[in-house]
Amino acid sequence: MSKSKKRLSAKISSASVKTGGQKPAESAASVSAERQHMISEAAYFLAEQRGFSSGDELGDWLQAESLINASLTQKGG
Repeated sequence: MSKSKKRLSAKISSASVKTGGQKPAESAASVSAERQHMISEAAYFLAEQRGFSSGDELGDWLQAESLINASLTQKGG
């Protein structure tokens, strides 16, 4: 695994979203915003892996979304 893939994997595995035991003030919107931020960071690292060449930004986003969703599902979030 390349350095950047390891970094992306580490970033995804270290990310957490509060889902269980939320305080009343925490809302679904805040969880959604955190998830969006995680996807954005993962998409950035994917773009970085391919040298920021244009043309596959949507692919980066969709792949990042899939990775984050899988990570959150594994963590029970």
